[in-house]
Amino acid sequence: MSEEPTGTDALRENLITRVTVGDALTRTARRYPDRPAVVDGDRRWTWTDLEQRANRVGNALLADGYRRGDRLALMAGNCAEFLVVHYACAKIGVVLVPVNLGWRSGEIAYVLGHSAARAMVVAGGLLTAAAEPLEESPGVTDVIVFGDGPVGPVAGRDVRRLDELLASGAPEPPEVLVEDRDPVQCLYTSGTTSKPKGVLGSHLACHVNSLTLAIEWRFTEHDRIACMMPMFHTGQLNLFCTPAVAVGACMVLLPGFDAGGLLDTIESESVTVLFGLPMMYRAVMQYPEVSEREVGSLRLAVYGMAPMPDEDLRRAIDVLGCDFSLMFGQTEMGPVTTIFRPEHQLTHTGAVGTPTVNTEVAVMDTAGRLLGTGESGEIVYRGPQTMNGYLDDPDATAAAFAHGWFHSGDVGHFDDDGVLWFDDRYKDVIKTGGENVASLEVERALYAADARVQEVAVVGLPHERWSEAITAVVVPVAGADLDPEELRTALRDHLDGYKIPKAVLVLDELPKTSTGKIQKNVLREKHAGYFA
Repeated sequence: MSEEPTGTDALRENLITRVTVGDALTRTARRYPDRPAVVDGDRRWTWTDLEQRANRVGNALLADGYRRGDRLALMAGNCAEFLVVHYACAKIGVVLVPVNLGWRSGEIAYVLGHSAARAMVVAGGLLTAAAEPLEESPGVTDVIVFGDGPVGPVAGRDVRRLDELLASGAPEPPEVLVEDRDPVQCLYTSGTTSKPKGVLGSHLACHVNSLTLAIEWRFTEHDRIACMMPMFHTGQLNLFCTPAVAVGACMVLLPGFDAGGLLDTIESESVTVLFGLPMMYRAVMQYPEVSEREVGSLRLAVYGMAPMPDEDLRRAIDVLGCDFSLMFGQTEMGPVTTIFRPEHQLTHTGAVGTPTVNTEVAVMDTAGRLLGTGESGEIVYRGPQTMNGYLDDPDATAAAFAHGWFHSGDVGHFDDDGVLWFDDRYKDVIKTGGENVASLEVERALYAADARVQEVAVVGLPHERWSEAITAVVVPVAGADLDPEELRTALRDHLDGYKIPKAVLVLDELPKTSTGKIQKNVLREKHAGYFA
């Protein structure tokens, strides 16, 4: 029986056979050393530039005593340094913990403590916002800042600059033993009903997801991807940034969404791929003289969170002149599990697509029995991109992996064409008068019933007679007047009577997370006494 390699032999064998996120950058830099990698305002980096910066920071952290399995929090918006820190950590086995900029101080402090972060890297403009959570996080002993602004002690800690690490670290790739299933990221879920969970994604999971999306969306080194969604979120980081690094596509970074700024960027940077939310594409379509803009470089626009209304989708395809593709999934799955492919975009409106390469998708009942075509149940997944588990939460991990599948918490069904339809989140299914009604079905009907509906969220509110009363919360198109009773009347042509909302509330805006996800829990809490 052969002995397991140790020491230098183990490292050599590991370097030959492993699959890690950091190695993907090294290989791309060797293939395309002088091709464009990152555009961030006036800064333009090649793959060699990004690789050497990540190597320098990684080697400097090693020299400071950081080791495989340590955790480092990163508090920054979309910028080139985000990529540098992410890949520096990946190269040395340190786990990145991105901080959602929409979190309050207490939430940041919770994540710093729960993740046992040893260090925090902060963009200069956010240092003041980081001070309060750092006061509550004694475990964070190292604070590193980059960008503009004065640097002084924060929360009783000395602060050093990222530039110091860039100056002291060697530019060669660090050689550190990192296993495929070691975590590379700890991404925290939104926590709308409980404390957020830390999702541990491995190097293998992240890299398989990158290659999957490169295959599905045919990314190449000639693509130029507009990155306007938050990089601290899996939807931008793992959907587009890590696949871009894997194949050598250029990342054009934007600080956020602005319709005019996005159109300017498409023109000036010859952007080929977009990723945004349905409401963002609608805003682009409403931008003055959008039809006159030069957007011929676009070949693909990806959207997430929810299907686009059919009218919006058709107009967007016509104006932007490219294919559209919905991605569906969740953080625990890397995140993509199904893709609404261009060939289905105008024939299966409202569906969420077919399984991606490397993902097995099924529908299951509460007893763990797999269901057939047309039967609704919980959507479950298998695949190498599945998370390792929830950090320090074995019970939640075991529940999520029951019956040998990952349980999504989503309700759906497959149609006769093998296309998956998302019916609702289990927690958003409304139980009214002895019937179960999918909130998503009512939302789709509202969009179809009146073009003046800009956004809508349907929730169940407590009701003495109905248990839960279906309630629509609607935001009208700018300048439009919506009459709630007219809307309810119009729905008779689209829904069975028991599915028509008992009330329609017209608001100026809907509560959302920092990534644009509508917070139905907030609506339920705020309007809980409406029928009292």
